[in-house]
Amino acid sequence: MELDFSKNIQLKSLFPQTEFEEKVISFLEDWHSDSTTVSVQTSGSTGVPKVFEIEKERMQSSAKMTCDYLGLKEGDSALVCLPVEYISGKMMIVRSVVRNLKLSIESPSAKPIANLDHEIDFCAMSPLQVENSLDQIHFIKKIIIGGAQVSESLKQKIDKVLRSTSNKTTIYETYGMSETLSHIALKQLYPIPEEHFTLFEGVEISLDERGCLNIKAPKLNPEILQTNDLVELKNNRQFKFLGRFDNVINSAGLKIFPEQLEDFMKQKLSNEIVFLGLNDETYGQKLVAVIESEETDELKSQLSPILSELAETFTKNHLPKQIFYLEKIPRLPNGKINRKELLHLF
Repeated sequence: MELDFSKNIQLKSLFPQTEFEEKVISFLEDWHSDSTTVSVQTSGSTGVPKVFEIEKERMQSSAKMTCDYLGLKEGDSALVCLPVEYISGKMMIVRSVVRNLKLSIESPSAKPIANLDHEIDFCAMSPLQVENSLDQIHFIKKIIIGGAQVSESLKQKIDKVLRSTSNKTTIYETYGMSETLSHIALKQLYPIPEEHFTLFEGVEISLDERGCLNIKAPKLNPEILQTNDLVELKNNRQFKFLGRFDNVINSAGLKIFPEQLEDFMKQKLSNEIVFLGLNDETYGQKLVAVIESEETDELKSQLSPILSELAETFTKNHLPKQIFYLEKIPRLPNGKINRKELLHLF
């Protein structure tokens, strides 16, 4: 199904063919209702999942910020393939309504654009969806990736596949959360790999005493948002994400950012790997690694030189004291690693 928001759409005349199309139409009916708010469900990646009400006016402001930053204009094409229960899917629809885009509707899956054979101007996807769509992403001119941090291995795969095609694709990683109505900053991954996120206009940031990010975005949220995201400021418009404060591992007095170790390892290792801190009498927290794979001699042999390089790049104290192998690492519905459940398993 395609909805052309540059024209007057009569929702009652539409005949949805899939459950997802029904959900999209249901949201649009809600959007055009007299209510000034819509309900949004959080993913639960940083706390207990909850449902809260968001003012439509603030969602419109968020949509305008994204469309302006990306240069989207009336009549451009877009594709929604993210669940509309969450802010990510809802905002793709709102952006299309606000900027009068032509929106194609594709049910969320691991391979949402498998049948795409024509150019699309704009799409938002999760890292897992991009990973499984590398042979098709050249059809999309502008892609934003959100919901989870983009691994170094995925960045390398994107670069390799797109360098071999004559494309005009630009890909960004997003920074944001449900409370900021999707993202408030973007970082280009391709064709120019950027190190820092750049804020949208109308958003201000600062650091608290822990080094965690404070966000002031009055058009999106009336409150100043205190995050648990450790960042490094380049200036008042750009920042580098270091990791979650609540994920920091304190091992024998050394503060270890697991996300940094994971990024490093994923440049060399194709398997998913997660670093955790387990309670330990000697270290306080013992650094361990969990690899999504069976335990094999071949994988152990592959790991040995990578771990040596890890120790040289960081310190020997950043080496995991123990490595676990797990057939399937638990994930949240949006594809993020469920660190809480993983910790509970061990």
